[in-house]
Amino acid sequence: MEFELQPIAGAPGLFALRSLERPGTRLFVLDAEHYLPDYSPAVDQGRLDALGIRDRGDALLLVVANPSESGTTVNLLAPIVVNRSGGSAAQIILEDQDWPLRAELGARTA
Repeated sequence: MEFELQPIAGAPGLFALRSLERPGTRLFVLDAEHYLPDYSPAVDQGRLDALGIRDRGDALLLVVANPSESGTTVNLLAPIVVNRSGGSAAQIILEDQDWPLRAELGARTA
């Protein structure tokens, strides 16, 4: 399935990930580097190679955000890794790592 990553105006690091085949399907995703600077999952080099990522700096790490009336949670167990230059991407499940599926997203300061 193909998706388009659309920045949300006025919200740096927040994107809508929309399906090109099913226009009504979208997810909100956050740039982990911007919103979660301490989030540093171990991504297997084989997975990066499959996306054409040779240098980790070429990887954009996104997390799915789940907004609700009680607050927003983010999925840290299954980030989306994007090749910044090539555009290929995959959501990966981090095995043998202790990241939560629903982490509360706190207010960002600074």
